[in-house]
Amino acid sequence: MTTNNVRIFLAGIIQGSLVEATVHGQDYRERIKGLLAEHFPQADVYDPVANHTNSIEYDDVTGREVFFRHNAMCREVDVLLAFAPEASMGTAVEMWEAYQHGAAVIAISPLKHNWAIKFLSHAIYVDVEEFEAALESGEVERQIGEVLGR
Repeated sequence: MTTNNVRIFLAGIIQGSLVEATVHGQDYRERIKGLLAEHFPQADVYDPVANHTNSIEYDDVTGREVFFRHNAMCREVDVLLAFAPEASMGTAVEMWEAYQHGAAVIAISPLKHNWAIKFLSHAIYVDVEEFEAALESGEVERQIGEVLGR
């Protein structure tokens, strides 16, 4: 079995530490999904924002249901790719769930000293450009294969 047929959860900052009811720009998602489609064309990539573009407006019942369903999904994926340019509690929970259940956790984050990033990631890339270079070199696929034993 190759690492091409993997289930990938695209975790990443949404609200982060913003106090007001707003979200960070989500443009990074399309770029990362494009890179994944190029390098893992058979992968099943789940982007939690794609079906929940207005989640900041959800009532508590809907928000809670989505939050817990997404965290449960992280227990079942092969790879969790976390984009965290700054601290993100939701992303940290998703990383924890994936890590604890044997998924390969790849972080794109400059926070290499942050314990959630440092200890829950199998590989850390400082930004999307470094991640892209690691995809091109085959490093990401090798890391995923190592973690998954493929």
